Amino acid sequence: MNRLSEAALQRLEASIPELARGAVQQAYVQALTRHGKVIEAVDGRLLETTADGHSRVIGSVPAPTRVPVGLKRVRKGAGSGQ
Repeated sequence: MNRLSEAALQRLEASIPELARGAVQQAYVQALTRHGKVIEAVDGRLLETTADGHSRVIGSVPAPTRVPVGLKRVRKGAGSGQ
């Protein structure tokens, strides 16, 4: 088994945010190319952006729910097998 040093593992982990940004950008462009539009949440608004660059507000997004660190929350119906 090939083991990584702690320093090598930290360097790899540090690259995760940049890899994620690239993946999101690629998915955005791919959606525009295939479907001609993308729906995204920006500043509490739900926007539809078309391939020609036009955007329109199609809804709103509820404010995030603050949860203290360590508190466990369970969605209603989660784990009930329904």
